[in-house]
Amino acid sequence: MTYHQDITGCLAENCECGLSAAELEDALRRTVPALPILSRKRDDDSLPLLRLPARRDDIARLKPLAAEFARFKDVIVLGTGGSSLGGQTLVAVAPPGRTRIHFMDNVDPHSFTLLFDALDPRRTGLIAISKSGGTAETLVQFFACMAWLDKRSAARTIVITEPKPSPLRGLATARKLRVLDHDPNIGGRYSVLSNVGLLPAMIAGIDVAALRRGAREVLDATLAAANPRDAAPALGAAVSVALNERHGITATVVMPYVDRLAHFGFWFRQLWAESLGKDGKGTTPIRAVGTVDQHSQLQLYLDGPADKMFSLVMLAQAGKGPRMPAKLSDPSLGYLAGKRMGDLIDAEQRATAQTLIRNGRPTRVFALERLDARALGALLMHYMLETMIAAQLWGVNAFDQPAVEQGKVLARQYLGEKGRAKAQ
Repeated sequence: MTYHQDITGCLAENCECGLSAAELEDALRRTVPALPILSRKRDDDSLPLLRLPARRDDIARLKPLAAEFARFKDVIVLGTGGSSLGGQTLVAVAPPGRTRIHFMDNVDPHSFTLLFDALDPRRTGLIAISKSGGTAETLVQFFACMAWLDKRSAARTIVITEPKPSPLRGLATARKLRVLDHDPNIGGRYSVLSNVGLLPAMIAGIDVAALRRGAREVLDATLAAANPRDAAPALGAAVSVALNERHGITATVVMPYVDRLAHFGFWFRQLWAESLGKDGKGTTPIRAVGTVDQHSQLQLYLDGPADKMFSLVMLAQAGKGPRMPAKLSDPSLGYLAGKRMGDLIDAEQRATAQTLIRNGRPTRVFALERLDARALGALLMHYMLETMIAAQLWGVNAFDQPAVEQGKVLARQYLGEKGRAKAQ
């Protein structure tokens, strides 16, 4: 495995608000039915996202498109939520010096003005992603970019949407744009390992075969486990749900000590919130980044309400980065003399974990030896599986989002009323 999950900081023997051995065993017992259900859904293809880690045929089909778009100086990716956050997470770990990829996931007019002023349409490609093909934000983004690209749009645009009639597919067909099918059975927040995430990642130079290999290793190990304690995502789900049900933990903080995983926190936040926040169930996901949020949030975490679980993602950083001078004129800085930048972040991430635990805050640690495509694929699959298993423990559907649709309907109503008022 490319990571190690340590839950000892969530147990009562180490943390005042942690789980007792009996509480953990009860939660693990409840996860037992989840693993064969997921295994069956993978095998009968009723949950296609679980077949993605083993696939390579679609990567071969994407290669020429990725190579073509990698020749652009800039590529704009349109989409919101799951159509964007997965791609952003992948591109964040890309090697430097490649095509610049701009994820436009909002409809703030100022942001698009700045974007268009900064880019050359003759050297820019466009990818528009909407599973339904009817997302209002993506359609507005699309119209704006089509006008900006003008006659160059047809040769420089790819649309990813479901293979069914929709406004976006209709617009793409009318303009003779290339269209890739978004699998209708893979929800946006679970689409990071599909063409939604892979195409931007390949343009950025990510080894997507290694990405999927890391995901497959976690998936196979999870589904082959004879005991849920030996399946890292099942163990994580058991801890998360039991802390909520037995100890009133209502929020879960994911805090990587790696800048390249800053977008991973946003991706996790949508995955957990939209999959589990139903029928009064779920916990509120909070995104943080170490060491930055030691200076902005740790006071609350340590001395505020004891209602949070913490997941710290730690990368082996000791001995890396610029070295400090061997001799420092200020005696108070002696602890830094001769140390490297990575030594400081290593000490701080370990200190934060221990401080949280000693203050009775349940804390687990994900330890990474390296952060590459394979390790990222493993983390992504861990959290997708943990989310699905937690949904079964809470008795909710991990794949719908009924409450979100209410806001969409109301927004369309307001726009329609505005249009009628102007006509009058």
